[in-house]
Amino acid sequence: MDVGSQQRGQWTSKIGFIFAAAGSAIGLGNIWRFPYITGQNGGAAFVFVYLMCILVIGLPYLYAELALGRYVHKNPVGAIRAIRPGSAWVLIGGLGVVTGLGILSYYAVIAGWTVGYIFKMAIPNQITFGEFVANPYLVVSLFAFFILITILVVYGGVQNGIERWSKILMPLLFVLLLGLIVYANFLPGSGKGLAFYLKPDFSKITGKVVLAALGQAFFSLSLGMGLMITYGSYLSKEDNLISSGFYVALADTAIAIMAGLIIFPALFAMNQNPAAGPGLVFQVLPAIFLHMPGGVIVGMIFFLLLSIAALTSTISLLEVPTAYLVDEKRVARKVAVWIVGGLTFLIGLPSALSQGAVSWLSKPIVGGMEFLSLMDFVWGNISLTVGAFFLSIFVGWVWGAKHAATELQQGNPAFARWAPFWSFLIRFVTPVFIFIILLNLFKFFG
Repeated sequence: MDVGSQQRGQWTSKIGFIFAAAGSAIGLGNIWRFPYITGQNGGAAFVFVYLMCILVIGLPYLYAELALGRYVHKNPVGAIRAIRPGSAWVLIGGLGVVTGLGILSYYAVIAGWTVGYIFKMAIPNQITFGEFVANPYLVVSLFAFFILITILVVYGGVQNGIERWSKILMPLLFVLLLGLIVYANFLPGSGKGLAFYLKPDFSKITGKVVLAALGQAFFSLSLGMGLMITYGSYLSKEDNLISSGFYVALADTAIAIMAGLIIFPALFAMNQNPAAGPGLVFQVLPAIFLHMPGGVIVGMIFFLLLSIAALTSTISLLEVPTAYLVDEKRVARKVAVWIVGGLTFLIGLPSALSQGAVSWLSKPIVGGMEFLSLMDFVWGNISLTVGAFFLSIFVGWVWGAKHAATELQQGNPAFARWAPFWSFLIRFVTPVFIFIILLNLFKFFG
């Protein structure tokens, strides 16, 4: 079955898809969230469990989304509707589209901060992070700038926009990371940071560490909103989904590991606490950079790196609802991208103003969370996990693991010998572990 339209975009090369899909997964979660979660959960022991979770949970689920997308050449809504027309399952596809919009609305706010910090490092005026995010003119301008850049890339389409820029941004990201790794590991005292990060003490593996690793592995691959369904829909039937998906997961994981190779040596070289938490990137690291030789330049490069990683993610977040309007509502791409971009900006304004700029938005709303944190919890945690749980059920049981495995074998006949194992994972193992992640979000395990 191939109900794809010839007028839809298509990747021109395998490397183009890998860069674009890896870029969608690589973002602030890899370079901001991964290091501080690692620091809070025992270092190398956490990294070991995280890698196991990527292999057993993340990669099999990634294949499920890619197979579904390519099978019908549609966005999440269109893909489910093509397989189960008129059923309530289409709501799960709709949830994916709305989730992408919701995440983009606050993610681009934080992405705007990374751009601002490039200049903040260059101009040592030393306003605090709290003062920076509480300046309404500054944060709204940076937010608008980031949305605009994202719109302009997606406006160019799959080949001339997303693929072309991914081929530029991903190698640049890699080169900047390598340069910072070399710098950080030549700092006096950096060896202690490497030992903390790469020499596991397996006695530190607890239920809490496993749950943290499971959540990080799942969220870092941008799974659950149908993003990989959309990107998979631009692949041809000749493409090898198995190797392409593996390289996407490998690139995403490698970038996270490389980020740690910068941050932990730098932290230990400056005698800082590796468990500094979410403030690590915007509060602890800038202070460290300013006390390093050449630290101003290093800090600027680091936040340029963060900005590029964030952009590769916002591009894909904007593409999901844009593809929905193009496929399902027959809206021209160049109109759809401005509609979605403008709507995202309006939805994201409260998040931009909730860090001190507007007092009533900055007060705790639910569970001690102000508006931006609440948006992250609802869309970036709950909605993603619910979407992934039902999508794994849909692929494994409703569409059928057998049909999905047949799709995965196109372009890779050798996958036939692994198909029963993958089918077992996607039907029985993956949904259970995703449900455990969901329970953990609600503190079910204390």
